Amino acid sequence: MDDLGHALAKGGDQVRMLGGGQPAHIPEMDALWRQRMECVLGEEGALEHALGHYEPPAGNPQFRKAVAGLFRRQFGWDITSEHVGVTAGGQTAFFMLFNSLAGKFRDGRRKKVLLPLVPEYIGYANQAVDGGPPSSDGRKDDLGLFRAVKPRIERMGEHQFKYRVDFDALTVAEDVAAICVSRPTNPTGNVLTDTEIDRLAKLATQHDVPLIIDNAYGAPFPNAIYTDATPVWNDQIILTLSLSKLGLPGTRTGIVIARPEIIRSLESMMSIIGLANTNIGQAMVTPLIESGEILTLSRDVIQPYYRSKSQQAERWVEEFFDPKLPYRIHVSEGAFFLWMWFEGLPITSMELYQRLKQRDVLVVPGNYFFFGLDDDPWRHRDECLRVTFTMPEQAVREGYRVIAEEVAKAYAEKR
Repeated sequence: MDDLGHALAKGGDQVRMLGGGQPAHIPEMDALWRQRMECVLGEEGALEHALGHYEPPAGNPQFRKAVAGLFRRQFGWDITSEHVGVTAGGQTAFFMLFNSLAGKFRDGRRKKVLLPLVPEYIGYANQAVDGGPPSSDGRKDDLGLFRAVKPRIERMGEHQFKYRVDFDALTVAEDVAAICVSRPTNPTGNVLTDTEIDRLAKLATQHDVPLIIDNAYGAPFPNAIYTDATPVWNDQIILTLSLSKLGLPGTRTGIVIARPEIIRSLESMMSIIGLANTNIGQAMVTPLIESGEILTLSRDVIQPYYRSKSQQAERWVEEFFDPKLPYRIHVSEGAFFLWMWFEGLPITSMELYQRLKQRDVLVVPGNYFFFGLDDDPWRHRDECLRVTFTMPEQAVREGYRVIAEEVAKAYAEKR
C-alpha cells in the first residue's frame, strides 16, 4: 500500500495501477448512484437522518430487514433482521470475527482459523491483536492465527490451471476455531464448487466450528462471478457481503449474515470500536434491496461487465506472452484479477515485482497470499503474481505487455 501511494504521487497517470482491488467505474452504476443520491437529497429528512444520526451499532433496522427479506424470498433462508449485522466494511468484519473466535484465550489456549485453500486474501493476514510486527516477507503472522492447507494443482491445457481443495490433507484439529474461505477467491478468481462448499460445511458442522464464507465478489450481489455457484447459508455458516464491489467502496459498508448471537457479539464490538456504522451506503441501497433490483443490476450489468474485462485480459495475455514460456493463468471464474503462475521462474515474484515497479507497473507479488503455511519452503508461492484488470483499458493492456517482457527477460537470464 505504501508503494501504491508513493507511485501515484510520483508517477501520476503514467503508472499502471494493476495491484489493487478497486472496482471499475461502470457508467450505468455510476449513473445509478448519482440518481440514488439525488433521491436521498430529495426525500424530506432523509439526508439529515443519514448524516446527522447515529444508527444502532448493528446497522439501520430497515436496511437489516431488507437484507433478510431478500435472502428469505430469493433462497428460502430462515433468517430475520436479527441474523443480519452491518460493519464498517468487510475488512472490519473479519478483524472482529477472527479476534473473537481465534487467537489467545484467557486460559492460555490458542485457537486458529483454518484456511482450506491457499493462496487466500491478503487482507486476512496480520489481523491478530495479540501479535508482534509482521514477518519481513509477509508470509505469516508471528503467533500463527492461521493454519493453511496447500491446494491440489490441476493443469488445464497449455497455459491454464486451477486450485482444488485437497480434502485428503485437510484436518480440523482441536485448536481450530473456524474455517474460512473467500468465494470467488481473492487473489486467484477461483470459485469453490458447490460440492467443495458442501463438504466444508459438513466438516464445520461435524466439528462444531463456523464456516466463514467471504462473499465480497460473489453471488447474488455483486455477482462478479463467471461460473455456476449457489449461495448457501445455515446456522453454522457466517456469510459476509459488501457494498464495495457494487461500486460503493467509499461507503465502507459490510454485511454479515450469521446466528443472532454472533450478530449481537459483532454489535457489541462495533459499539466499542466505532460507536456506529456509516449511514449513507445503507440509505442509498435499501430501496434496491427491498425491490430486488440489486439482483437484476448484479446479473445484467455488473457481471457481464467484469466477465468481458476478464476475457479481454486473457486475450492480452495470449497476445503478449511467448507461448513457449512455462506460464499459466488460473481459470478466471470471478473477482477482478488474473493470477499468473510462472513455473520455474528464475527470480522470485518479489524480485519481479521490483523490476515491474521500475517500469511503472504496480502488481502484487504472490508470496503475500500464502500465509498460514509457516516456514514451508514451497517455491510455488514465489512464482505467482496478482494482476487486476479493472483499470482503464490502455493501462491494463500496456501493463500486461510490460509484464510479459520482464518475465521473458527473467527466463532468458537463466539460459
